[in-house]
Amino acid sequence: MARRLFAKYGAERTTMNDIAEASGKGRRTLYTYFKSKEEVYNAVVNAELMRISSTFLAVARKPLPPEEKLVELLFAHLSLIKEAVERNGNLRAEFFRNIWQVASVRKKYDRIEFDIFRKTIVEGINQGIFEVDDLNLTTDIIHGCVKGLEVPYIFGRLGNGLTISISRPMVRRLIHKALGKGDK
Repeated sequence: MARRLFAKYGAERTTMNDIAEASGKGRRTLYTYFKSKEEVYNAVVNAELMRISSTFLAVARKPLPPEEKLVELLFAHLSLIKEAVERNGNLRAEFFRNIWQVASVRKKYDRIEFDIFRKTIVEGINQGIFEVDDLNLTTDIIHGCVKGLEVPYIFGRLGNGLTISISRPMVRRLIHKALGKGDK
């Protein structure tokens, strides 16, 4: 209920009364579970991120070579974030206006994602595909880069006019050049 209200009216214009009414609960009951509207908003964002996380984990479980899996994970990350932001109407504006609030809520999701990227890089190292001097730093850089691409990707400003058939090989080449053994 709250997600739909936030998506329709935005977090700023949605009140605790609106949420209580839409859920069929009294305000007192609502305040039993949440101290503020911000907590409700954080719970909505967190639920959305956990939905994204489960889909991201499904991509991570695909039996792909590490290099290809990284490409899939990068594109999955961007597509899932874009889909979530677009699906939630006015939450899209909130996402960009309250990016720090969203960042604090998404810490758990970021940890899951970081661990998946790290595991995939370790798979590549163990298979002799990747050569990495500092695993955690490399993972931080990859994770930071993909997060930095979210806003341009959501707004369609990333690779103006590039199709997936052009961009995937380009991303694959970048990963190969950055992590590939003997290509440094």
